[in-house]
Amino acid sequence: MLTQTLLRATLVGEDWILYLLIALSVLSIAIMLERLAFFASRGLPAVDALAADLCAGRIAPVREALARARGMEGVVLRAALDAAPRGPAAVQEIIAGGIVRERMRYERFLAFLGTLGNNAPFVGLLGTVLGIIRAFQDLATAAPGAAAQGPQTVMAGISQALVATALGLFVALPAVVAFNSFQRWLKAIVGRTNTLGHALVAQLSGSAEAAERPHAVPDARAGGA
Repeated sequence: MLTQTLLRATLVGEDWILYLLIALSVLSIAIMLERLAFFASRGLPAVDALAADLCAGRIAPVREALARARGMEGVVLRAALDAAPRGPAAVQEIIAGGIVRERMRYERFLAFLGTLGNNAPFVGLLGTVLGIIRAFQDLATAAPGAAAQGPQTVMAGISQALVATALGLFVALPAVVAFNSFQRWLKAIVGRTNTLGHALVAQLSGSAEAAERPHAVPDARAGGA
């Protein structure tokens, strides 16, 4: 009874799997374009020059360069510069927390691409299995006079069912490439943010040590007559 019920459910074929894969493909392309626009619009040029300015203590040009930056580097470094009077330790904590917070914005929808890239081939394989089941069922229920056409019927059904597997791979490959590319891009952004943060912390630490270092006091000796 249960087997017959499941068999009737599988005989719907692979068409709905194909429509599902097409919908997932359109959604993944939309996400790729949205993430590409998001990443590209938040770049920060001349990071090495800004790091050199921070190490040299030239804060004003850095603030000017970061004033309109919308990316992780600008948001985190502006918060770090505002916290500079509180000392290097506070700045380090603000940088670490800012990176975690901003990273969540960059990773939005990337989990969908990763999941789709890993599982779309299995969805396509499911469609192929359903198509093969229907092909053999059609052969089993064919009229006796059509028995000579049985092999051709099965092969035609299997070839149509394999389209689902091909479509699953077609959907998965761009999603995997996009996911890996955005992850590498995000890793580079985090690295640039850490570079600027370390430069600021190093400058603050040097200034603090210089302020705490005791000044040399010359010996005052009275000259003998």
